[in-house]
Amino acid sequence: MEKNKCKICRRQGQKLFLKGDKCFSAKCPITRRPYPPGPKSKKRKKNVSEYGKELKEKQKLKFSYGLKERQFSKYVKEVLSKRGKEDTELSLIKKLEMRLDNVIFRLGFGISRVQARQLVNHGHFQLNGRKNSYPSYQAKKGDTIAVNPKSLKLIAFQNLKIKIKNYTAPAW
Repeated sequence: MEKNKCKICRRQGQKLFLKGDKCFSAKCPITRRPYPPGPKSKKRKKNVSEYGKELKEKQKLKFSYGLKERQFSKYVKEVLSKRGKEDTELSLIKKLEMRLDNVIFRLGFGISRVQARQLVNHGHFQLNGRKNSYPSYQAKKGDTIAVNPKSLKLIAFQNLKIKIKNYTAPAW
């Protein structure tokens, strides 16, 4: 599974930061081999159609947030149903950013979205005082997110005070 994520980045032609810290190091496969995976990968690139460009952008979003096709299409349908009120691209990104697993990632509890998703799945966080293990939960403005008291003993949460001092919150 480890190599598959790096293959996704190489196929897309840019870093999607699916592996966390490895993507920032010199060991990142896309810095060592900046061409797509496969036997014919070093040959000249073909012209991509407009549909191909749109598909590639959709896949980048899907892969970077760790969503399956059905889940992603539900978000798109939901955003398109409210089409007149806001810009559709911005509202889709806003919807994806407000997922609980992404909020946990942005808070700095996980090195990657995959790790943040696993932490949420295992019930290490409380949302408004109640345990929540749904990574797809849409966090709202004013929600309080706390680490479960039982989980504070785990290694992942040992250096929590140091992490909080060095943390800069996202603008939203």
